[in-house]
Amino acid sequence: MIRDEISVSIQTLRWKCIESRAYSKRLHYGRFALSPLRKGRADTIGIAMRRALLGEVEGTCITRVKLENIKHEYSAIIGIEESVHDILMNLKEIVLRSDSYGIREASIYIVGPKNVTAQDIILPPSVKIIDTTQHIARLTKSITSDIRLQIEKNRGYIIHSSNNYQDGIFPIDAVFMPVRDANYSIHSYGSGNEIQEVLFLEIWTNGGLTPREALYEASRNLIDLFIPFLHGEEQNIDGMNNKKGSNMLPFPLSHVLTDTGETKEKIAFQHIFIDQLELPSKTYNSLRRANIHTLLDLLNYSREDLMRIEHLEKESVEQVLEVLRKRFAIDPPRN
Repeated sequence: MIRDEISVSIQTLRWKCIESRAYSKRLHYGRFALSPLRKGRADTIGIAMRRALLGEVEGTCITRVKLENIKHEYSAIIGIEESVHDILMNLKEIVLRSDSYGIREASIYIVGPKNVTAQDIILPPSVKIIDTTQHIARLTKSITSDIRLQIEKNRGYIIHSSNNYQDGIFPIDAVFMPVRDANYSIHSYGSGNEIQEVLFLEIWTNGGLTPREALYEASRNLIDLFIPFLHGEEQNIDGMNNKKGSNMLPFPLSHVLTDTGETKEKIAFQHIFIDQLELPSKTYNSLRRANIHTLLDLLNYSREDLMRIEHLEKESVEQVLEVLRKRFAIDPPRN
């Protein structure tokens, strides 16, 4: 029985790591269970945890590269097999771990001929490379190469314009998310008013954090978001704290309660968030950057509109449309 496997207790809420694997240095997997939960709570926690794992957990990346006397991303360097673009893509693949914030400097100083890997990077003490075998470039001649790197710790990801190159400094599209994917499932047991639930969380990381560490950080960040509600000053409902010096904007409660133009269907769609659609993290983040947070926001876009969203590829648009058809029987108009 699954209840015996995870030691469910009807008195105390407990969590347990059921499975932990390291498929490689850059792919770790963990499966966790939280129980017992009242009916409905597992879904509430699962949605929040998945969103926090994909968007709130911090990671470390190389964000800028400086190459002397190089003016363009597609330049060829005499004595190096790869183009500048290939070198930048190889550096982007390097997985780092850092416990400190702020910008850190690193460098690669090499004399060819030599096969350059992540192991050749000279790092500050606070930064560690997860997989030192990552290939960077191959020097085919007896030349000297000096590459300067900028390392940052952040969350989410940053897309740089391809026209931002100057003085040999090349920004890299930085993916700070150590969690590659996160899913949850729910097991119910009992009957009638005694139904209990078990929440299962599955987490895949790139090795920059273990799944257990990612779970801890996501949980802590969620708690931090709610702390202001516990300690904040009670607000005046009529004026939302219109005291002199307050930085709160007035927001009358009547605005929420008397909007008769909203249908029941629209109100329902407004309370379904896009992280509940369980889309791939890349698709989810592209929608979120376009200020699409709820199903109602999404339904304001036609297929043509979705295709125009930056970094949302045709395959991602098809995934979104498929979810809308299967789960809500909705087929957005083409134009």
